[in-house]
Amino acid sequence: MSIVLLAVLAAGAAVAAAVWWLEQPLQLASSTVEVSIEPKTSPREVANAWVQAGVRADPFLLYEWFRWSGQARKIRAGSYAVGPGVTPRTLLDKMVRGDEVMATVRLIEGWTFRQFRAELAKAPDLKQTTAALSEADLMAAIGAPGVAAEGRFYPDTYAFSKGASDLVVLKRAYRTMQRQLDAAWAERAANTPLRSANDALILASIVEKETGAAKDRGLVAGVFVNRLRIGMPLQTDPTVIYGLGERFDGNLRKRDLLADTPYNTYTR
Repeated sequence: MSIVLLAVLAAGAAVAAAVWWLEQPLQLASSTVEVSIEPKTSPREVANAWVQAGVRADPFLLYEWFRWSGQARKIRAGSYAVGPGVTPRTLLDKMVRGDEVMATVRLIEGWTFRQFRAELAKAPDLKQTTAALSEADLMAAIGAPGVAAEGRFYPDTYAFSKGASDLVVLKRAYRTMQRQLDAAWAERAANTPLRSANDALILASIVEKETGAAKDRGLVAGVFVNRLRIGMPLQTDPTVIYGLGERFDGNLRKRDLLADTPYNTYTR
């Protein structure tokens, strides 16, 4: 048998072995192995990270597969998890597609902005980047300088990549509220006494706090709109409570109703 033929057979065997390896499930140190890939991480570092996290494979072979596939530079930063049955091929495919592990945080309807921030601060998978920012600085970071934060963030359950910053979630909540508000304002009644979309947002927040059941919101909103039409103060307790802030002890007294704050609708 000629040397050339032997070389061809050896090369063919090597290719067959490589193809076989690509389809074989990788051994894992635990049922789930997770890795976080930072932006600008090299393919070699990605391979090493998976092995260090618990994928029992030769990091050199993983790296060579990433490189040989032609997709090494398409690996996306993010948090990834693999379980039993993952192969070298599906591992790379997951990272190229950006099939990340997602976490969620829930911002509940009726919460104040302070409560929203406290909930985000408790989320273990969020990177905390805004804790030291004042409300004004945070709104500027979001891209809304000079806008008051209260009521500007849409309550919902938000999914995010593990390791994402809290600012990412806040930006999404702000933009979602803007879309909802713009759509609602575009459909407003022609004879509404409300002067702006911001007025509509404030009234909606007051109605939300004033009512215990969704079925009552239309009735309460109607009462408030009629008061606005005749120039009557809204005179609603939630605005007093909000203005008192941490001074509110669970009881409203006459002096509280008369305490003038920017939010008290008994005095303004």
